[in-house]
Amino acid sequence: MPTNKQLPDAEALCAALAESMRGRVDPAATALVGIHTGGVWVAERLHAALGLKIPHGSIDVSFYRDDYHQRGLHANAKTSQIPFDVDGAHIVIVDDVLYTGRTIRAAMNELFDYGRPARIDLAVLTDRGGRELPIAPSFCPHSMSLPTAQMLALERDVDGGLSFRLIDK
Repeated sequence: MPTNKQLPDAEALCAALAESMRGRVDPAATALVGIHTGGVWVAERLHAALGLKIPHGSIDVSFYRDDYHQRGLHANAKTSQIPFDVDGAHIVIVDDVLYTGRTIRAAMNELFDYGRPARIDLAVLTDRGGRELPIAPSFCPHSMSLPTAQMLALERDVDGGLSFRLIDK
């Protein structure tokens, strides 16, 4: 079981993720969509690091989750902002941690409400395993295992620095 000293360095992973995407995405034709909240922070970093021309979007999957009836609506639900035409676009969905795959499935469902992308890729800082759906990242600089009773949360400090914290459920 990892302690905070063993947690991955979120800043280093952001840099590694951007580097792994460089040369594999077209800066003029690739759009990023970050999943609220951690994915939006990572998408902002990637957008700047990769010099992408299309403005990045954000998506809140609260209403699209298949466990919405069990979890209800989070108090901090946000609106989705997709400032580009989804039809025919190459979109990279960005999230901080990939776990069951259900959040990514919900994000794809919402994207299709906006149009039909030509291609969707997935970029995450870390894959913690535990997949329940056949979803895999296209770009992922780190993998780790965590017990189901723990959650890996990305946090942003007042200066914009990113770090991971381990939370017991």
